[in-house]
Amino acid sequence: MESTTAQPAVSLAAALQHAERLLETAPALAAEQARAILEAAPRHADTTRVLAAALRLSGEPEAALRTVAPLAAALPNLPLAQLELGLCLEQLGRTAEAAKAFERASALEPRLSEAWRGLAESLELLGDTAGAERALARQLRASTRDPALIEAATALGENRLGVAEQILRERLKADPGDIAAIRMLAETGARLGRYADAEALLTRCVELAPTFAAARHNLATMLYRQNKNAEALAQIDILTAKDPRHPGYANLRAAILARLGEYDQAIAVCDAMLALHPAQPKGWMSYGHVLKTVGRQADSIAAYRTALSQAPTLGEAWWSLANLKTVKFTDADLAAMTEALAARDLSDDDRLHLRYALGKAHEDAGLWDAAFEHYAAGAAIRRAQLDYDAEENAADTARTKAVFTPAFLAARAGQGCPAPDPIFIVGLPRAGSTLIEQILASHSQVEGTMELPDLIVMARRLGGKVARRADSTYPEGLADLSPDDLKALGEEFLERTRIQRKTAKPFFIDKMPNNFAHVGLIHLILPNAKIIDARRHPLGCCFSGFKQHFARGQAFSYDLTDIGRYYADYVALMAHFDAVLPGRVHRVIYERLIADPEAEIRALLDHCGLAFEEACLSPHQNDRAVRTASSEQVRRPIFKDAVEHWQKFESHLGPLKQALGAVLDAYPNPPVI
Repeated sequence: MESTTAQPAVSLAAALQHAERLLETAPALAAEQARAILEAAPRHADTTRVLAAALRLSGEPEAALRTVAPLAAALPNLPLAQLELGLCLEQLGRTAEAAKAFERASALEPRLSEAWRGLAESLELLGDTAGAERALARQLRASTRDPALIEAATALGENRLGVAEQILRERLKADPGDIAAIRMLAETGARLGRYADAEALLTRCVELAPTFAAARHNLATMLYRQNKNAEALAQIDILTAKDPRHPGYANLRAAILARLGEYDQAIAVCDAMLALHPAQPKGWMSYGHVLKTVGRQADSIAAYRTALSQAPTLGEAWWSLANLKTVKFTDADLAAMTEALAARDLSDDDRLHLRYALGKAHEDAGLWDAAFEHYAAGAAIRRAQLDYDAEENAADTARTKAVFTPAFLAARAGQGCPAPDPIFIVGLPRAGSTLIEQILASHSQVEGTMELPDLIVMARRLGGKVARRADSTYPEGLADLSPDDLKALGEEFLERTRIQRKTAKPFFIDKMPNNFAHVGLIHLILPNAKIIDARRHPLGCCFSGFKQHFARGQAFSYDLTDIGRYYADYVALMAHFDAVLPGRVHRVIYERLIADPEAEIRALLDHCGLAFEEACLSPHQNDRAVRTASSEQVRRPIFKDAVEHWQKFESHLGPLKQALGAVLDAYPNPPVI
């Protein structure tokens, strides 16, 4: 009697195990097996879940949801049912609902690594970066039963990065092939800013486990953060081929394509992604960024507004509207931002972006003191997040001046790569460099690209600098380079930047402002490149930078004293190169350019060896893509509005004036030392 009643249960369990084994390799067969089981045992919970998973993996998410939703409702305490519900909703782009299902599944069973993964990705798409990081830490912890790795994951989740690193390195000494430990150590390195180390670890991880999608996604992200965009795209292509509906992959793919200047492709990716996954505010925000770059302002505004309709406290979306510089906030906008700022559990990232956006709103209303208060509050939050040392910058300036003496330069005259292709526009952000770029890019012989990071990456490599506070042998180590080395470096720069050149025009622009610190390197490796110094009144330039939140970099700009000292260091360094390389750098004074555009533009073109063209007098008619904060401003005719705007805030600029010192009184010339 017992044997006859036990036999069907054993057969059902075996059949179910077979169906589960088929899920990854043959989901259609798994669905057939599950349906056959359900004919014999209707409403069997585990089999219903497997059928839903098989349908989802076969590309039928709607049918999968219809299968699992009644099960999840009937058995709300069944973790795997809630997990499958979340996976179906995730694939359908119903991100907020997916997050709730993943949250229920992980609460019911904290060891469900896939539930934590889904929750982390859903929260990231919904704009909750802090929540996503917490869920990722829990995923790492749940993905292992090893006590040492659990301890490391706990330390990582609590941001005790040194402890996590020590545990993981010890683990990898014992077992160099532990992919979970490798990925966790890579995450630790990434949080410490050691992207190259993280990249190496993740590369090893995917070599050992080519199907480890999370590690490959992390690798693509690390490559993107290091501006290795072609390599990042190759990794994300592998992931997209396996899971073309994954919104996280699509978001990163669109960002990479935009950075490569492939804006039409980036927009197409965003269009497809948002059609599948419309409920993701960060996706709409990223879409707005690309639309802004190509000049589709109305569409960009609509995308940002859609993001805010889904996530009213998403500070970066509010700041993105403000950063268009041409949007005037309404009273309703002001009320919505004020309410968002008062929200409980608001992240620092959302808070600082809201502060900057509120600063712009109050500035537009002529409420100068209130505007400054918001700008200063946002800057203080950002400054606390950054590791910037004004003394270190001053020391670097002094080291550069000490290396580039007349004798050092004379001994290397005629060396380097002779190609004349690059035009470098350097200076401080918000000094008018985008306007100068737009003027030059309106010439038939010149292609505008963007702020290219390549020279800075090369300089960091030459100095052997692997982390922010690490020692560097740059620029002193340049003395050891042979003529062949210098030529090779110039050729390397041209090759690295070739992917950004979309036309056959003989000249192209690199407008990374921070390249002023590398004028000496430019001269050594590309002696025929042109260098343009964009300079603006120190109070106008520095305050404009202070009230601007930059997407990345420019760590000196979030404190009035820091930015004043940085400007003074810049003036001193450029004065040094004026002395040791007379005429090598052409300076454009912003106020003179605004006052007499034609005379200044003719002088600029003459320095670049370019014939005068009328189009350069109407740069606003150039419809090229522009990636900087001035993208909308340069699409207007040259205007004088901003020249003395800083005077509205002068009562707050005492620390800036003190830091500038003699540089302020001597402008537009350097102070006499």
